[in-house]
Amino acid sequence: MMKLERKTLDVYIIKKFLGTFFLALVLIMGVAIIFDFSEKIDDFLEKEAPLRAIIFDYYLNFVPYFATLFSPLFTFISVIFFTSKMAYNTEIIAILSNGVSFRRMMLPYFYSSLVIAVITFLLTNFVIPHSSKERIEFEDKYYRSRSRHFMTRNIHRQVYPNIYAFMESYRTSAQIGTEFSLERFNDEGELESKLMATHVKWDSTINKWSARNYVIRDIVDGKEEIRTGLRIDTALTISPEDFQRGDDFVVTMNLFELNDYIDVLKLQGSEEIKLCLNEKHKRIANPFSVFILTLIGVSLSSKKVRGGIGMQIGFGLALSFSYIFFMQFATQFSLKGSLNPMLAMWLPNLVYLSIAIMLYRRAPK
Repeated sequence: MMKLERKTLDVYIIKKFLGTFFLALVLIMGVAIIFDFSEKIDDFLEKEAPLRAIIFDYYLNFVPYFATLFSPLFTFISVIFFTSKMAYNTEIIAILSNGVSFRRMMLPYFYSSLVIAVITFLLTNFVIPHSSKERIEFEDKYYRSRSRHFMTRNIHRQVYPNIYAFMESYRTSAQIGTEFSLERFNDEGELESKLMATHVKWDSTINKWSARNYVIRDIVDGKEEIRTGLRIDTALTISPEDFQRGDDFVVTMNLFELNDYIDVLKLQGSEEIKLCLNEKHKRIANPFSVFILTLIGVSLSSKKVRGGIGMQIGFGLALSFSYIFFMQFATQFSLKGSLNPMLAMWLPNLVYLSIAIMLYRRAPK
């Protein structure tokens, strides 16, 4: 009989949790769509965006991206809301008075959190990257119209182990780099060979860079040999697309593509690797934050307080927004500072996990 009652309790809490979560998701995303549309409607009209493209190419991809991005926040709001209501109606007291421990009562909460976390992980890593491509393409065409033609200066890249490339400038429109050099060192750090050219140009027929008016210095047994020529092809691990990608490019890669791209960036020694590592660890840390914020939410709202549900919801929102702020702060500190990307993405979870444990110990048992 006791097992049946606890099973009924589990089903009751899971229904409350998931029902409130998806209702909050629909309501908040509905408001977000209205505000986003009102902000961009002038651009849509000016650039004659088709209604079908607005709905299917943009908003159908906009909703899952932002829903998963803020799924921990929606989870926290849901837990605070329905648990506070249960506490206000003395349901929590009744549950604890009937021999169900606070720890046992947490099980259906974590079952629900597991469902949300798994869905968030799968969507973020394997579904949303594809849909983000369509969303970004729509934004480029009908909203922000970012120029992909610009000049990049002083490019340094490690293209292979012990091989480094340099360009004084690169024009994306012509796919030409000027004052190019390619240096190869041995394992002791000594220069073995250096190729210098007035410019390099991308040859799309063979997918290689062609160095023009080149000079090659080879150092063999301490002696220098010089070769010159008009053109030579080089196989570099960089392509014109590497110079045309915005920061939002990382969200268009699934987890496997992102890992492969990180390996290439490690080989190149590119600073862009910080952005990619942040994205990778954020995708893993974000689902785990669902469990932490659930624990905080239940611990905060399971006690009936004099201020009522409003005070608990207000305090819960303040705490959840502080978590988002902390995450953004850690991200920027990682990108522009010396903080390790993995630590930056997990640091908010570690801090708020300690807060969750403290609140759990103070929760009514």
